[in-house]
Amino acid sequence: MTETTKQLKPDKQQSSNEIRMPGPVVAICGGVGGAKLALGLYRILEPDALSIIINTGDDFEHLGLHISPDIDTVTYTLADLNNKETGWGRRDETWTFMKSLEALDAETWFMLGDGDLAIHVERSRRLAGGESLSAITASFARNLGISANLLPMTNDKFSTVVKTKQGVLSFQDYFVRQQAKPCVERIDFDGIDSASPSDEVLAAVSQPNLSAIIICPSNPFLSIDPILSVPGIKQAIRASSAPVVCISPLIGGHAVKGPTAKIMTELSFPATASAIENHYSELIDGLIIDLVDRDESVDISRPNLVTKTLMNSTEDREELARAALKFAKSL
Repeated sequence: MTETTKQLKPDKQQSSNEIRMPGPVVAICGGVGGAKLALGLYRILEPDALSIIINTGDDFEHLGLHISPDIDTVTYTLADLNNKETGWGRRDETWTFMKSLEALDAETWFMLGDGDLAIHVERSRRLAGGESLSAITASFARNLGISANLLPMTNDKFSTVVKTKQGVLSFQDYFVRQQAKPCVERIDFDGIDSASPSDEVLAAVSQPNLSAIIICPSNPFLSIDPILSVPGIKQAIRASSAPVVCISPLIGGHAVKGPTAKIMTELSFPATASAIENHYSELIDGLIIDLVDRDESVDISRPNLVTKTLMNSTEDREELARAALKFAKSL
């Protein structure tokens, strides 16, 4: 048993707010914002009850390594290793590797901490040896004491590409190197014609006793749409009898973190709760919006819940997770 396991499991068990659902729960999740709610769900559900389908459209090759930013953010968050100030990367990180790269005049725009390097090096080694991303992610989760099922959306090559007024940019070039500043005209997905969901993803969504499918408050265009665009995933969600609940990523017309509202404006979507509902209109049974947006509830045609969605603390994450699950049960 690792030291992380010793620390994590008592904390999870001491979450007095465990909620029993009639069956397992699936969360659909991107990076920082989604990981916050995923942690809340993880802490209040029974062990092994949660499967998290994670975006891999952000994955890319960098410095010869396979980087999976959203998978790593969810992994570090559930293992209580994450940097809570930035929302990404590991806590108590050091940067000797980056300083050495800088001295060589090498690329330093994408930060890889010394501790963070381990997961990228080991993932790249095992991928080169023929293992799937799903198997590797599951192995990392087990070794870090995580009982939830962490499921990459696909094991195939799939890349989010952003068309901007400055040209076509790879996702990380747009999001990290350019700080999401270029005006977005369109978002495409390279590999969509040949990608398929992992067997584990289809199995999770197709469970006959599934209690709920929760769309976390991640960026709809950059984090959730890549998942739903993989042929077969949207169809499997539609075929499930479980209620599908979405938590709006907007509070008062703004995203807590990231360029969601900016992108909505650039793509001619109003930054409103009803626009979020319309974006997921083919899938969701209910929408959760923040107290600040209470007046917008009259514009939402589906059942909706108005509650606090800002997650500043672990307690906030648990409370929103509990509210989402109770709302799903009511549907």
